[in-house]
Amino acid sequence: MKLSAIKSCYLGPDISPEQFIAEHFFIFVAQGKISGYDGHRHHQLLAGGSCLVRRNQLFRYNKEVVDGRFEKIVIILEQPFLRECQRKYQIASATAQTQEVFLPLPQDPLLEHYIHSLTPYYSGSGQIDKRFEGLKREELLLILLQLQPALAEVLFDFTTPGRLDLKAFMQHNYKFNVSIERFAYLSGRSLSAFKRDFKQIFQLSPASWLTARRLDEAHFLMEHQQQLPSAFYLDLGFEDLTHFSHAFKKRFGYPPSALKARAL
Repeated sequence: MKLSAIKSCYLGPDISPEQFIAEHFFIFVAQGKISGYDGHRHHQLLAGGSCLVRRNQLFRYNKEVVDGRFEKIVIILEQPFLRECQRKYQIASATAQTQEVFLPLPQDPLLEHYIHSLTPYYSGSGQIDKRFEGLKREELLLILLQLQPALAEVLFDFTTPGRLDLKAFMQHNYKFNVSIERFAYLSGRSLSAFKRDFKQIFQLSPASWLTARRLDEAHFLMEHQQQLPSAFYLDLGFEDLTHFSHAFKKRFGYPPSALKARAL
């Protein structure tokens, strides 16, 4: 079987539909490309490239079809699996020194051979044969640690997020479409403490402030950069254009189309 026969293969549990990365995951792009955003910078992963995305982070990525095709391999390295490997191989716990979310991996024959080794176990249903899933994930982990030993600091850091400056954190991450509970966790607070601190800082509830902040940004993009809502509504955390249009009219008193017409 050729690598091109693999269709969006996964090893491990499903990825959350939220833009919150609950577990580390490895991703390899077989065909097409991926564009990602971590709140700080944009990233791109081309066909043949791979990376590790860190857990407990906000990250958004979109697939991009090239020549009509897009295929990827995603392997989840969740904490129970990593703890078991840590025990088995007697690897010390660590504290990650890097704050990077998107960790590109070098193209290396060892990693290339590993990717091709998955094909005999692939059933065509999007999953590797369950009997071999654990073995192949463990093999990948050992390869990653051999290629980049410093990744141990990331992979075996089991700490939870510490308490952050809430105002700076929210101003930086308001575009991500995640639950209030996720924002609270990532800021190092319980949900009740998050809501209390948020009200003191912003004088609004989290939901009201997020909507207003996103709509203000949308207004700026349309008025000063002549962007259409279709170009940015997803990036600002809105689920669809209808939702965006209703929220925009409620806040400003006129629909997005009126602002476009006024700009013309």
